[in-house]
Amino acid sequence: MRPAHWLAGLFLPLLAGPALPAGDDLPARLQARNRAASCMTCHGAGPMPALSGRPQAEIVAAMRAFRDGSRESTVMQQIARGYTDAQVVAIAAWLAAEPAPARP
Repeated sequence: MRPAHWLAGLFLPLLAGPALPAGDDLPARLQARNRAASCMTCHGAGPMPALSGRPQAEIVAAMRAFRDGSRESTVMQQIARGYTDAQVVAIAAWLAAEPAPARP
């Protein structure tokens, strides 16, 4: 392995975000973190509502409503259809455990 790759492998987890919440199922928590990271592309900054720190039940209900079409959106309906119920619950748990963004 080249030194640059070794260093990247060592420091990338530090740059990836906050520590994982406690629990025994590390692979599932890593998957939830990675899926939640894709949400943060739009919902982490800018005009979209922040998701960090929101109640898990609120996020789950919104994703289910997008998925079944009872809540309209140009993009979120398509995104929500790509996740199973278990994935939605895991993503929502991850986001709910994250600190809410600071308000200016």
